[in-house]
Amino acid sequence: MEFLLGCYAFIVLDLWFLVLMVSCNPIFLEGSSDTSAFPSNFLFGTASSSYQFEGAYFSHGKGLSNWDVFTHTPGTIMDGTNGDIAVDHYHRYPEDLDLMEYIGVNSYRFSISWARILPKGRFGTANRAGINHYNKFINELLRIGIQPFVTLTHFDIPQELEDRYGAWLSPEIQQVVDSLISVQSGIFPPSRCSGTFGNCSSGDSEKEPFIAAHNMILSHAAAVNVYRTKYQKKQGGSIGIVMNAIWHEPLSDSLEDKLAVERANAFYMNWFLDPIILGKYPAEMHDILGSDLPIFSKHELEKLKSGVDFIGINQYTSFYVKDCAFSTCEQGPGVSRTEGLYLRTAQKDGFFIGQPTALDWLIVYPQGMEKLVTYFKERYNNIPMYITENGYCEEENVNVTTEAVLKDVQREEYMSSYLDALETAVRKGADVRGYFAWSLLDNFEWTSGYTIKFGLYHVDFSTLKRTRKHSATWYKDYIAIHKAVRTST
Repeated sequence: MEFLLGCYAFIVLDLWFLVLMVSCNPIFLEGSSDTSAFPSNFLFGTASSSYQFEGAYFSHGKGLSNWDVFTHTPGTIMDGTNGDIAVDHYHRYPEDLDLMEYIGVNSYRFSISWARILPKGRFGTANRAGINHYNKFINELLRIGIQPFVTLTHFDIPQELEDRYGAWLSPEIQQVVDSLISVQSGIFPPSRCSGTFGNCSSGDSEKEPFIAAHNMILSHAAAVNVYRTKYQKKQGGSIGIVMNAIWHEPLSDSLEDKLAVERANAFYMNWFLDPIILGKYPAEMHDILGSDLPIFSKHELEKLKSGVDFIGINQYTSFYVKDCAFSTCEQGPGVSRTEGLYLRTAQKDGFFIGQPTALDWLIVYPQGMEKLVTYFKERYNNIPMYITENGYCEEENVNVTTEAVLKDVQREEYMSSYLDALETAVRKGADVRGYFAWSLLDNFEWTSGYTIKFGLYHVDFSTLKRTRKHSATWYKDYIAIHKAVRTST
């Protein structure tokens, strides 16, 4: 899964962009029935990312990515592992396509490894073997009736770009990764931070996140402009942005806590969406940051007018928010000026907002799905939306049998409750066009390594054998029921 995904698309060589986007088809909604909120061509899918799934570390001309280097640095990953092999999706994707066919999904969200296509970043030549791999994979998806949903960057970028430019800190790399956890807290590469944000060898957590985010936003605008002017008319595809989206509830009914929620939304989500859709940074950010917030030039504002065709939403969790602008707060996420002067917390009066899970950031609160989708609907004029990630995690437990792991009732309950909430939002008018479960397989979960499991299929990492969990069958039945309801009316 992802913590904060910047942009859905970026620009590289025109040839590469053409080759990889040519298979994308237009997506239009048809009328929904009285008994199913989801329209007949709603996308039910699963999601993945290149570094977490592919493996094939140095196969067929692939270059080093930032995550290849990062995970080989001692102490960066909880269990000391890496994604050199991951689930070996690069070699085993025919088997994984069979797993998708069993479930009955009609779309699959996956990302492209830049290092597999452009081993030297902007330098050197494109790697034909990498291009051929993705073309073959996309063609196989289309052959079996599964719509490709291509994420063109998901944290991993060629190490060459970090070495030359400092990744997203330079306008030379107007292309997208997470600014918060890479240049504020230092959790992800390039691991830059300062002061109370983390223990890094270099970085400025007060300024660098805004520089990186500014470059990401302009990279997105450049990519959209290229696609709009050169490819979209011919291909009929869509291009958008995917955001990690947390729903925030005020800790109390006070005006101060309600205003803190708006600051939390501004500094966590609207920071990216407002410039791209509304052409400006959120007012809450301007009020707090003043001149520390980068300014868009007239030329850049023109580029931003390209907008998006859709918003992708990664929605897993919700938190309470407490005001820290007019109140004293203990240390925690959000409390600093450059984070928005609020405290994000999972508990109120000693009670969690929802059921905790194996990850401290994932709290089960399905109401947040409906509320967040409705919030985006109202703020951004009901631009089409896709739930690009949603899923439930379990911790690896060597003392539990595989048979017990396969009976993942909590994952079924989680998906059921969140999909019910999504249906409610759709019935109330939200233009939601798809839902992607994270994830098809247990996989490499970033700094958690292989200790956390999100898959609908269990993976034995000693043999890479895939085994269906009960949640995969549940999702299959859910899709089939909704399909049957729609076709019978």
